[in-house]
Amino acid sequence: MMLGAFQFADGGSVLVLPGGSQRLIAFLALRDRTVSRSATAGTLWPEASEAHAHAALRSALSRLEAIPRRAVHVDAVDLKLVSEVNVDIRDARALANRLLVVGGAQAAADTTAAAVMALSTDLLPDWYDDWAMLESEDWRQLRLHALDALANRLTDDGRFADAIGAALAAVRGEPLRETANATLIHVHLAEGNPSEALAAFERYRILLRDELGLDPSPLLRQLMDDLLPRG
Repeated sequence: MMLGAFQFADGGSVLVLPGGSQRLIAFLALRDRTVSRSATAGTLWPEASEAHAHAALRSALSRLEAIPRRAVHVDAVDLKLVSEVNVDIRDARALANRLLVVGGAQAAADTTAAAVMALSTDLLPDWYDDWAMLESEDWRQLRLHALDALANRLTDDGRFADAIGAALAAVRGEPLRETANATLIHVHLAEGNPSEALAAFERYRILLRDELGLDPSPLLRQLMDDLLPRG
């Protein structure tokens, strides 16, 4: 498991791994393919010399106990996480990509509270290795777009409470992101709650002005002008 925190479990038992071994397992899980020893060592220990990076990799492998050791396929040149290992971020990415296919088929599980929770969870928070931070940001962008798409699908299905939950999750993920706030406003309007839409717009307008000194885009202001005329 890497959403929310790194965790390696065998059945119901959580196994404690040394830090270097955690990083190795996480790196291979995120690559989801065969990776050369050289690429792995260079990525995980970028500040070390080539010899020291390879030594650190050998140490990380040797410190894996029996169960996690079987999770990694190792040969003289390459490394790979074995296919039997379940990785939560892979399932979450697949969910997000399904939601982003316009008109694509979706399973019932794709629109549940569990789906919203998966799309609301950060990848490896508090890991500050460059490779982990890049993966984390890539996932953040994907999940925020997927939450927007999920909220719109739920709105189209008339599931307004669930749609608001998905839209609010996207807003919490990045409060200054206009598309997330626009999606929330759209759900309120579709449900027939213009006062809620106006309140959401005002919260976003004030936050944007206070944090960045900016105003909402003309497109969002036009949406409010058209659907919530004043005067």
